[in-house]
Amino acid sequence: MPFPHPFYRWRPHPWHGLDIGKAPPNRVHAYIEITPFDTVKYEIDKKTGYLRVDRPQRTSSQPPTLYGFIPRTYCGERVGRLCEGASGGDGDPLDICVFSERPISRSEVVLNVRVIGGLQMIDDGEADDKIVAVLENDSLWGDAEDISQLPTALAERLRHYFLTYKQLPGEPSNVTLDTIYGHEHASAVVQAAIEDYQDEFGE
Repeated sequence: MPFPHPFYRWRPHPWHGLDIGKAPPNRVHAYIEITPFDTVKYEIDKKTGYLRVDRPQRTSSQPPTLYGFIPRTYCGERVGRLCEGASGGDGDPLDICVFSERPISRSEVVLNVRVIGGLQMIDDGEADDKIVAVLENDSLWGDAEDISQLPTALAERLRHYFLTYKQLPGEPSNVTLDTIYGHEHASAVVQAAIEDYQDEFGE
């Protein structure tokens, strides 16, 4: 008996084997690596597609939102050109932070989300944008279309987290994060990351 279509005999790689989403660059999938409850930094293993323990969080900071990446995106030359002062993209899938009213405590889940903005972050000279999105059909945030529609404090929590989560007392920071941008620029960054992925890996 043939397998139903689509059917994966083996687990698809979350970066390369999952769909980008319903209507990119505005409505996309988010693959979640870290939840707001995690005190350990998990990161996708690019070779196997499984989550790997990257490091315990060095400080008491915990991510204020769900955190992961958009499948089939890549931060290359196009993403770098959209980030003034960056030497290029960081060579990773495009990061995404997702607001959800209901606590989601599990990682390795796929969410349908709407892109509403982003944070223009440079890490060690490379563009490391953090796209901001809301969970589709979320009772509280689901109707938001731009980051300006969220309380300012929420974006500032994200800014503070990413400016400090790697920092140790007495050590200089290699991270800058000067700009929080809205939906229009965020969509351009997502589209650039989709095209960078196609250049790097093909369709």
